[in-house]
Amino acid sequence: MDSMDEITAKDSSLYARLLLGRARHLMVKARQKELAPCHISPRQANVLFVLYNLGHKATLSELAKHTDREKNTLSIQMTRMERDGIVKKFRETPKSTLISFELTEKGIEIYEFAKQSKSIKEIMSVLSEEDRQILIALLKKIIKKAGKYQ
Repeated sequence: MDSMDEITAKDSSLYARLLLGRARHLMVKARQKELAPCHISPRQANVLFVLYNLGHKATLSELAKHTDREKNTLSIQMTRMERDGIVKKFRETPKSTLISFELTEKGIEIYEFAKQSKSIKEIMSVLSEEDRQILIALLKKIIKKAGKYQ
């Protein structure tokens, strides 16, 4: 146990938060390395996952809802993804202000590669299915409580 672990072990809430942060950081790093050949970030891979599963197209509001990101932040990301040829922006009707995004062929190919998520599956394999279900239930409790502070 290192000195930070000793300090935080005295406060189990603080220690749990520290461990959650470490786990998240290491999993994101593993995912970044895995996605490097596609030149996309884990957040972009998440947007591809949402777009793909919403029928290959969605509005900015729909994407924001399912990715837990603000519309303005997501708008910048979608502009970059459009520039990279991963998504295509279009208006539902010619004079409408409602803008939607659609996966391109390149976006679908990248999604197919990214959905494999080998690193995350390997990391999570240290837990049994029962352990993962318990972890999911516990994280949902934390998320629900944390959501009340938004």
